[in-house]
Amino acid sequence: MSRRSKKKTESGEIPPGRSSALVRPAVEMPKKTTARPAETGSPPAGWPGRWTVPGVCVLLAAMVWVVFGQTLGFSFVNYDDNYYVYNNPIVEKGLTLPGILWAFTHVWAANWHPLTWLSHMLDCQFYGLNAGGHHLTNVLLHTATVILLFLVLRRMTGCLWRSAFVAAVFAIHPLRVESVAWVAERKDVLSGLFFMLTLGVYVHYARHPWSPARYGLVLLLFALGLMCKPMLVTLPLVLLLLDVWPLNRLQTQAGAEPVFRLARRPIPRRLIFEKLPLFALAIASVVITLFAQMRVVESSENLSLSTRLGNALLAYVAYMGQMFWPSGLAVLYPLTAGGVRVAGVAPSLVLLAGISMGVFLLRRRYPYLLTGWAWYLLMLLPVIGIVQVGLQARADRYTYLPQIGLYLLLTWAAADLCAGRRHRRVVLGGGAVIILIALMFCARAQTAYWRNSELLWTHTLACTPDNFTARYGLGNALLQAGNVDEAIAQLRKALVFNPGLAKAHSSLGNALLQKGNVDEAIAQYQIALQIDPRSEEACYNFGNALLRQGKVDEAIAQYQKALQIKPDFAEAHFNLGAALFHQGKEDEAIAQYQRALQIKPDKPEVQNNLAWVLATSPHASLRDGNQAVALAQRANQLTGDGNPIMLDTLAAAYAEAGRFPEAVATAQRALHLAEARSDMALAESLQSQLKLFQAGRPFHSP
Repeated sequence: MSRRSKKKTESGEIPPGRSSALVRPAVEMPKKTTARPAETGSPPAGWPGRWTVPGVCVLLAAMVWVVFGQTLGFSFVNYDDNYYVYNNPIVEKGLTLPGILWAFTHVWAANWHPLTWLSHMLDCQFYGLNAGGHHLTNVLLHTATVILLFLVLRRMTGCLWRSAFVAAVFAIHPLRVESVAWVAERKDVLSGLFFMLTLGVYVHYARHPWSPARYGLVLLLFALGLMCKPMLVTLPLVLLLLDVWPLNRLQTQAGAEPVFRLARRPIPRRLIFEKLPLFALAIASVVITLFAQMRVVESSENLSLSTRLGNALLAYVAYMGQMFWPSGLAVLYPLTAGGVRVAGVAPSLVLLAGISMGVFLLRRRYPYLLTGWAWYLLMLLPVIGIVQVGLQARADRYTYLPQIGLYLLLTWAAADLCAGRRHRRVVLGGGAVIILIALMFCARAQTAYWRNSELLWTHTLACTPDNFTARYGLGNALLQAGNVDEAIAQLRKALVFNPGLAKAHSSLGNALLQKGNVDEAIAQYQIALQIDPRSEEACYNFGNALLRQGKVDEAIAQYQKALQIKPDFAEAHFNLGAALFHQGKEDEAIAQYQRALQIKPDKPEVQNNLAWVLATSPHASLRDGNQAVALAQRANQLTGDGNPIMLDTLAAAYAEAGRFPEAVATAQRALHLAEARSDMALAESLQSQLKLFQAGRPFHSP
């Protein structure tokens, strides 16, 4: 090989008709190997050098952070983040042995993905409920996945710059935003990392003599990936595609009989047999997933098979369209039977069939077309909607790994189309830079919509106006922000589109209750329970409304019903304790407060109420001054040492523990704060307590 050819090979771009230690031709090439002028031109001296690959990795990481670094200042959103993190009592406690056992033995949010749960627990261990920390983990995982994609593609193909471009598009395409900026979608970036690790180990295994250790590592990484997200079930098929191109493993060994032929090349039995354990893992994952999602799988009565098939064809084409023109991206695209029409399905079928036929006809000359196209089609199969889970017609997050196939196909095709042209490097390099800059701007703008729930749902409604889920989410966000009237308007609109949405009736009841319309609120809770009798939220909210009316016994019944449905409902335990305390059943109230504290140890309201009972109960057998002090100090600390109610409880606890100087000082601080807030009722109570403390006597409730 001449020095000029050697330099070209080291640059990572292998001229057609030549081979290297890294890449063998995937198919028989013509004997004539005269290279085109542009392919034989020497690159600049010293470029690329030994720092090129690390430099590309750094550049890819920088691109990811330019787009997604802003998420470190974002909050959680009220769409699944509550189930996964901030309202999940097991995850909130961090990484614990009971939590680990729960992750592997329970189905939650219609999924079994224990490693995903463990990652959320680790985040809570390190960051608590600081949303920025959870976002940071997502960005780090995505960055690692991007770099691994580049390294694996380069090792498989020997093409440095093409691999870098594919990884860059994957890194910053606006369709990635949902997977990275959404904390609850941790399963995407985590499974993506294991997907890339599996590919990397498989390439190493395929290019070396068979080793049980290397093969076992492939199996292990694949199993771990499935425990992050079951969408990886198609990975064994992707590995078979990579065997065709670029790994070129189709040569048969002596005595081996082919079991399948593709592109007139036999696939040896060994390539099929070695995938059987991988297929077994995939089948096991499918069975577990179907069991986990039984309750949320839409039956054929709601969505016919023809509707689901039609929507699948539309989704395949829509994802391709969004790849080229990523506008109008939303967190949810509602699926309705009326939205799937023959006028749209027929052209989609023709387009997909036409592309597939073209790929088949060109498979020998351009084998990357087959690998890229089949990668896209096969990896989308688990989420394309044949088995419909949820209300979405499609989802941006579903493209996280499948679209890599299209990026690969188009990148290699563009390079081949420009091969031999005079200004090949300028055209390809300039075009790549323009594409990446445009994608970065679009992705940054799309990411900004995830800053908070209100902004996210407002944007979603701008893209999908008839989206009742978005109106429900926006209504809840507005209610949390204190915009009660606007929240009521959005929730009523959501119920116009879907009157059977029980949780929207419950949220509307909450908004009406805040307005003081207790009777209207109760009516909404009753409708919600008629639609879904097992809604613990509706039972809990109904109990709150009854308590507002002074119907304590009925409120207690609703709280108990909520706890039958969801035993670890901390808020229901807390309010049940308050209702029991109101009835004078202090021992039962203490038990409920303690249970709420076990579920959510850092809830200041629970600590405060329990401390108050332990410090002021008229029953000496229930009082415990030292424990009351510990609880009250923690509650006061969590609320910033400036809440007069918390300080009032702390003063009473000090007095019960016999620490009267501290009780007096704390009560005086609480009194000044209460007077500053014009809370005269609390101030009057504190004055009477202060006199007792100054006299060396504790305060006990009558």
